[in-house]
Amino acid sequence: MEKYKMLGLMSGTALDGLDLACCHIWENEGNWAFEIVEKASIPYTSEMQNRLNGAIHLSAENLLQFHNTYGTWLGEQAKSFISENRLNVDYIASHGHTTHHRPELGLTFQIGSGQHLANASGHKVICDFRTNDVALGGQGAPLVPIGDSLFFNTYDFCLNLGGISNISFEIKGKRIAYDIGMANMLLNYITRKIGLDYDENGKKASSGKLNPKMLQQLNDLEYYLLPHPKSTGYEWFREKVIPIVERTNDTIENLLHTSIHHICEKIAQQIALNPIKEKQRMLVTGGGAFNGFLIETLGQKLGSHTQVIVPDKTIIAYKEALIFALMGVLRMEKRTNVLSSVTGAKRNSSSGILFLPN
Repeated sequence: MEKYKMLGLMSGTALDGLDLACCHIWENEGNWAFEIVEKASIPYTSEMQNRLNGAIHLSAENLLQFHNTYGTWLGEQAKSFISENRLNVDYIASHGHTTHHRPELGLTFQIGSGQHLANASGHKVICDFRTNDVALGGQGAPLVPIGDSLFFNTYDFCLNLGGISNISFEIKGKRIAYDIGMANMLLNYITRKIGLDYDENGKKASSGKLNPKMLQQLNDLEYYLLPHPKSTGYEWFREKVIPIVERTNDTIENLLHTSIHHICEKIAQQIALNPIKEKQRMLVTGGGAFNGFLIETLGQKLGSHTQVIVPDKTIIAYKEALIFALMGVLRMEKRTNVLSSVTGAKRNSSSGILFLPN
């Protein structure tokens, strides 16, 4: 039983910061287990948020420059984290930060150059987990379901409330997962209008009222009618969602309140379409799990047959970093870490590229 000592790095579409999780991961008699030894979250400065948010508009030359400098920055953060906590690390597994995601055009891009990361950190790095799946005709997303299958399979559904909401579940031995739609990307976009990174515990949203016209416009977005496998990203949010927010003349509280009802209605709709058993358990993680009003509203929309389970804060915040660490382990073991049943690719794959420090 080999125990891998991994550092998982995750930066999500909510643009709240970089998550680092040092994880020990091992397999024992066919069952995978983990321990999160140390963790940290480094909030992005306003400047970094703006740079990441605006990366989609950069020229190819400037995007590649940012790819390299962001990779160096990731390596510096990893090196400091490892040094300060006196950690032993075999590999760093990095998701990078998604700037472009258009699988229908055969492309996806996560900035954070693996070579620059490796050189700056002094550690071996595994990254670029999505490209191979897209090359195989898949969506390149979601990737977290491999961890749901190996680490969290006692739950009927695993819901992640990051920038995007995505769901993972198993039917007849087959793991299914896809991006449902909006989550924190929408909420944080609204709160940043008044200089707040997020709505703490959903307090502002809870004091608002429903805007029926806005709710209908959000619910009617074409993406929600597409069959899975499917995934989405900032491009869709920018082109389809932001215009609805911008033409809605209402208070911040009402915009947030309506957005949460939209998010929860779409999640509940997907659960209703995919019933597993009479009494179901749903694990909820990601930043949205800290939003009390969102979780309360979700419970109301789901009804009594689906129990919402919010785990401890470490799992909520670092589950994705943990699972990218797992994906790094599986890559080094040459085992499947991307599921074609989830992404729609031609076949399962063992994805990720190894970079050695120089």
